[in-house]
Amino acid sequence: MDLSKIKMVVTDMDGTLLNSNHQVSDYFFDLFKSLKSQGIIFVAASGRQLNSIIDKLDPIKDDIIVIAENGGFAMKQKIEILATPLDRNHVKEILNTLNQIPNIHPVLCGKYKAYLSGESEEFAEKLAEYYTEFEVLDNLNKFDSEVIKIAIYHFDSSEQYIYPFVKHFEDRLKVKVSGENWLDISNMNAHKGYALAKIMKSYNLNSNEVMVFGDYNNDLEMLALSDYGFAMENAHPNVKKAAKYTTLSNDENGVEHILKLLIK
Repeated sequence: MDLSKIKMVVTDMDGTLLNSNHQVSDYFFDLFKSLKSQGIIFVAASGRQLNSIIDKLDPIKDDIIVIAENGGFAMKQKIEILATPLDRNHVKEILNTLNQIPNIHPVLCGKYKAYLSGESEEFAEKLAEYYTEFEVLDNLNKFDSEVIKIAIYHFDSSEQYIYPFVKHFEDRLKVKVSGENWLDISNMNAHKGYALAKIMKSYNLNSNEVMVFGDYNNDLEMLALSDYGFAMENAHPNVKKAAKYTTLSNDENGVEHILKLLIK
């Protein structure tokens, strides 16, 4: 494994860079200083809200690129790299479908703020971990501002209790089981791979110059863009099958375990 040409590191957040307590290790921030001194660019790519990702990476926020909302929105400092919102008619159609599904919690995700109904206090508390800026609305169906994606939460399993009801949207929208409890619906081009491809092109980078880490189905497209794609030990079976390499789990500093190999 020749890592000498690596110029960019891209990592998912939850289940990957973050441990099970949703924390970034101090070790990572130490490694980041060395990577930065070597001119290696760092990209955080997550289904999380932009503000939430920046909160987690606050000490280095001015030195990184952020792909948020599963690739629907990307920023470098104050510069917007891309935004691929959902068509408003699609938003209405999706919400009409979601209204028929029991025990789910939809979230309308804007660039800087998320919107949810106030039916579950327990869910609102859970949401605060992923969305630092959100507002409770009386009726999501009346929301008429830009929506980057619709995230849907189920307390038991998104794959089992949400996906079967929305998979028919896959012919025209991106439908992703993005975590054990989350499913995301977005524009067909709103995925991490589309955003990363645009960023790689802007830096004129090839697949052998980019290292990618991921753990869930929403990481598959970006893992495919790299010759050095790593699945976490705790990754979904689909990700382990697709990735070229594996590393330790997110609770064993699996990302840092590989990043230290880049330090010269």
